[in-house]
Amino acid sequence: MLRPVIVALLTAACATPTRTVPVASRVEPAPAATRPPAPKPLPTVAPLTVVSLPTSETPIVTLRLVFRAGSVDDPPGKEGLTALTTRLLFEGGTASRTSAEFTRALYPMAAELESDTDKEFTTVAARVHRERFEAFLPLVLEALLAPRLDPKEFERLRAVQLNALRTRLRNENDEELGKVMLDALLFDGHPYRHAVVGTEAGLLAITLDDVRSHWKRVFTQDRLVVGTAGAATSADAARVVEALKALPPSGAPHVAVPFPPARPKQTLVVRRDTASTAGSFGFAWPIRRDHPDFAALFLGLSFLGEHRQEHGVLFRELRDRRGLNYGTYAYAEHYRQDGWEALPRPNIRRTVEDLSLWLRPVEAKNGPFAVRALLYFLDETLRVPLSPERFETARGFLLGALRQWTLTDQRRLGWAIDELLTGTPGHVDSLRAAIATLTPADVQRALRTHVTPDRLSFVFVTRDAEGLVTALTDGAPTPAVYPTPKPADVLEADTRVERFPLPMERARIEVIDAATVMGR
Repeated sequence: MLRPVIVALLTAACATPTRTVPVASRVEPAPAATRPPAPKPLPTVAPLTVVSLPTSETPIVTLRLVFRAGSVDDPPGKEGLTALTTRLLFEGGTASRTSAEFTRALYPMAAELESDTDKEFTTVAARVHRERFEAFLPLVLEALLAPRLDPKEFERLRAVQLNALRTRLRNENDEELGKVMLDALLFDGHPYRHAVVGTEAGLLAITLDDVRSHWKRVFTQDRLVVGTAGAATSADAARVVEALKALPPSGAPHVAVPFPPARPKQTLVVRRDTASTAGSFGFAWPIRRDHPDFAALFLGLSFLGEHRQEHGVLFRELRDRRGLNYGTYAYAEHYRQDGWEALPRPNIRRTVEDLSLWLRPVEAKNGPFAVRALLYFLDETLRVPLSPERFETARGFLLGALRQWTLTDQRRLGWAIDELLTGTPGHVDSLRAAIATLTPADVQRALRTHVTPDRLSFVFVTRDAEGLVTALTDGAPTPAVYPTPKPADVLEADTRVERFPLPMERARIEVIDAATVMGR
């Protein structure tokens, strides 16, 4: 089955807000905090390094090309250029085929061809039956080596990105808008701040000549890892590498990615015409997969709020027992969902990672209570010894989930390439081994050491911005409003939750309109 080419997903984006409606006379910065040392750069990988995972158990050839090129490479004032360049390569036709002709050539092969741009990496993922590989490979190579770069396709695909920004993000998806703006808040003045998809002004400023130049600057041999798997042979890998030597050997230097200043308690409220309130909270931290506490934090945050899983404390307390929303989750590293599945997407790693908490949309009248509930149960997880029974449930889930990470050739390649790009050989296996041996005390020690609620920044998306700000800062209790009766123990706990201290301060709260998001 031919899947549509996918690039510049908004779930990977961060945005630049136009700050127009302050709640206070001015937004006072958070107190100065000691900036962590500059992050260790991601490892340097030799040009055209090959990761090969052949197997005789499938007739499908799998190819994965990962470029160390992302939105951090967008020039100032041309935000969105890397994502748009990727679109032109794989959706804009080739030197010998229009876009429509390219699609018609792919369709009978039942092939898959996807591309995706993130902050620091761009991935091209392809699959086809062995019998069709000879016809398929030249199409993939021509898209990358000889793109059509047609002016009409440039205008069409730029309009697609502008529409994703103006319509989909600003007006349709509160949850994504919150995540985008959390990136913008945490990484203000940083290469991660602007959206992968671009800013409105940046996209309008990009020209076709910019795309042509950028293609040669960042899609280069020294930025590329080649992955082959499944029915692909060593000869196939060698053939791909030989063809890709037609790319420029090198181009633009890698962008330095610093650690951002801490922004504790900084709060951004995005006003949008919506019936719900959504929240995204977090902070940047120097925890990466090579950190000695990573496995403990990975398990601990799964215990607190695993994505779409009932064993998470936040899921159980906010959704199952109180019916407040679809789910509330916690992540030890930047998370993007892989397609429609709950599994994390590989090849989106960052030099600077972040801890994040997602409060999926709740009825606006219960927004303040839900925020208190999230912080209350986070505090309880840090203070109260972890339940051994629930700990084993979380451990068992992760041990099984880690096996799902590598069930397909494309995913196995993705994680193997991640291990190379992050300097963590055998990461998936070593993570599984570490999780199997950790104790509740080990995990809680790591959580208490690194998960400090006072460092959190907050983003909300809601209609009544001023009402939410008042509820978050005036100190009055914010009881939940339930449509159905709740158990006595839930109501008893609610008497504490509705009074749990909130860290927001009016002087550090800012309100903007959704219509201004990613303006420039």
